[in-house]
Amino acid sequence: MIGRPMVVRRRPLLRAAAVGGTYAAGRAMGRRAEQQDAAEAAQDQRISAVESQQSQQAVPAQAGPAQAGPAQAGPAQAGPARSEASLMDQLSRLNTLYQQGALTEDEFSAAKAKVLEG
Repeated sequence: MIGRPMVVRRRPLLRAAAVGGTYAAGRAMGRRAEQQDAAEAAQDQRISAVESQQSQQAVPAQAGPAQAGPAQAGPAQAGPARSEASLMDQLSRLNTLYQQGALTEDEFSAAKAKVLEG
């Protein structure tokens, strides 16, 4: 036994390296999944904010045309400067509704012609 060199087995080290490498890969995948979840949550918040903003804008816009009828009669009596401002406000409201997709192109054209005539 004295003449033989001592042989050291390396398998325990290889096993530890494999376990440690798996742990590191799993941890990286976990971090990536957390980042993806956070990005999805942020996107959901942005979408919710936009939807709530659009619904808040839609409520006054729906009330706007009902109020536009009496408002048209008042500025015509008030004078040309008031009439032009009201006309521009109505056209900008119509344009906003058209851009948001609340009005079709035909509806937009008809409403615009009605505002310009009256």
